[in-house]
Amino acid sequence: MEDFYRLQRRLLLATVLVSLVTVPIVALTMNLSVAGSVLVGSCAGLLYVRLLARSVARLSDQSRGLGRFQLIVPTLLVVGSAKLPQLDLLPAFLGFLLYKPALILQHVFDDRCV
Repeated sequence: MEDFYRLQRRLLLATVLVSLVTVPIVALTMNLSVAGSVLVGSCAGLLYVRLLARSVARLSDQSRGLGRFQLIVPTLLVVGSAKLPQLDLLPAFLGFLLYKPALILQHVFDDRCV
């Protein structure tokens, strides 16, 4: 279980680092409104990964599968982008997906360390 918690911390840190690199690049190449949407999306992605990891940690022999609570996060992001004029849907959703490159980077670094 300790390995799982270590992996979880590394994945969350990698997601934060990818977001910290991406948001300033978007701010410089696009504008601050788009960068803000990417930032909101990346925070939602970080929350999603945290909730998913929590759900995985609760798995046991009696449980049948993962909880569905973490699916609220992308739903709220889409609804929030539809309701708030300051939030753009596509940049927010792409910011939400920034946890995916973090997963890939985590896998590459794990393969190199083994």
